[in-house]
Parts: sequence; structure tokens; C-alpha cells
Amino acid sequence: MLAAAQRLRRSTDFAAAVRGGRRAGRGAVVVHLTVPATTDPSAVTSPEPARDAGAEQPSASTRAGFVVSKAVGNAVVRNRVRRRLRALTRERLAALPAGSTLVVRALPAAAEASCPRLAADLDAALTVARSPRERRSR
Repeated sequence: MLAAAQRLRRSTDFAAAVRGGRRAGRGAVVVHLTVPATTDPSAVTSPEPARDAGAEQPSASTRAGFVVSKAVGNAVVRNRVRRRLRALTRERLAALPAGSTLVVRALPAAAEASCPRLAADLDAALTVARSPRERRSR
């Protein structure tokens, strides 16, 4: 189980992470990762819009939330997928920068995915979400 300080619970926190974060989908999961723009305490102004200022508390802990919709399966299946993702994410939170916000969304394929496959998909998605964006050539 994740500690209370490491969990996303409010819908505004989820919305801020999904809107402002980098999205990466691999296999049975999609991750939305929001990394704090600056850790400099002397910065007075924030590049974030005013409406999002209350959505995310400035904290040093990395937080995670999970979205498992009814498309994944019935309640038993959804809870099993959520428990697996929570356990896998707990092991990976320390590797993320302090103050990061992570939302892991399970796709319907996660219902039949094994734990090692979920781990591989989560690792691949986190790697892509953490890498710097590359410009596409036209």
C-alpha cells in the first residue's frame, strides 16, 4: 500500500497531472508524468496557470494515482489490476524526481496481462515519459 502522502485522491490532482504531464502508452498501461519545472525556492512566479495553483500542493514527495475504468472488467478484475499496478508503482516511485506526479491508467488489455508483462509495460512507459521530447522532422 502506498502511504497517504504518496497517493492522489482529489479529481483536481488527477486532472492537473493528466493535462500538464507527459503521456506515454505501452501495452496495457498509459502513464501521465508531471515533473516539477523548477526546484529553485527563490522563484517567485510560477509558469502554471492560476486555476491550477490550488490543484497541486508543493511537496517533496512523489505522488501516484491509478485509473482503472469499467472497460477493464468487473469490480474484482479492476481491483486486482489496481493492486498489481500499485505494487509495481511503489517499487518505482523512488526513481522519479521529487515532487513528481504520476497517473497510471490501465487499458482493457491489463485484465489478462500477467504481472511481469504489466511491469515491463510500466517500465517502458515510464522510460518514454521521462525522456526529453525530440523534435519531429517534417
